[in-house]
Amino acid sequence: MGTSGEFKEAEEPKEAGRRPGGRSARVRDAVRQATLAELVERGYPNLTVEHVAERSGVHKTTVYRRWGGVEGLISDALELARHEPWPVPDTGSIEGDLRGIVQLVRRGFDDPELGPVSSAFVAAAVQNAAAAQALHEFFVSRHEQSAEVVRRAVERGELPDVVDPREVIRVAVAPVYYRLFVAHEPVTERDADRAADAALAAARAGVL
Repeated sequence: MGTSGEFKEAEEPKEAGRRPGGRSARVRDAVRQATLAELVERGYPNLTVEHVAERSGVHKTTVYRRWGGVEGLISDALELARHEPWPVPDTGSIEGDLRGIVQLVRRGFDDPELGPVSSAFVAAAVQNAAAAQALHEFFVSRHEQSAEVVRRAVERGELPDVVDPREVIRVAVAPVYYRLFVAHEPVTERDADRAADAALAAARAGVL
């Protein structure tokens, strides 16, 4: 989550935001990294365009014009995250794959760099409708990617073809979010495996 002064006082025409790559992409990346860093350090209530502009080296006029405000900054950061690669496991069994997905989520929140960013997005979504919608769209994308492990299991005959692949993923990862953001409890490796196993049992029983 480094920052850059490369774009100090940058002023670009609106059309630049529609060009892939080049200067516009570098500006967008600098602003995104600054947004993530500010969310972690200050939290959503203290996130401001001015702070993001100063950290990124992009003039605040440019930030206001292209992102509108803090809601636009959060939404854009999540939009970029939504398209990033997600290492979907392929262990050869639905048990291993489902456990792998839940462990990925658990380790993500435990990561000293990624964890605070993810937690900040959840906190922002609780306080702002635009952030909540952006986070919802992020999860829709991630669950769809992860659902591939369930579809493979159906093809192998490990699960009945009546299961809803995305619902299996949602049920598997939900306990992690409950423990972290509702009960405020740590999530152990065993907790994650148990959540995956419970979702798998429900899927095998045709509940999902």
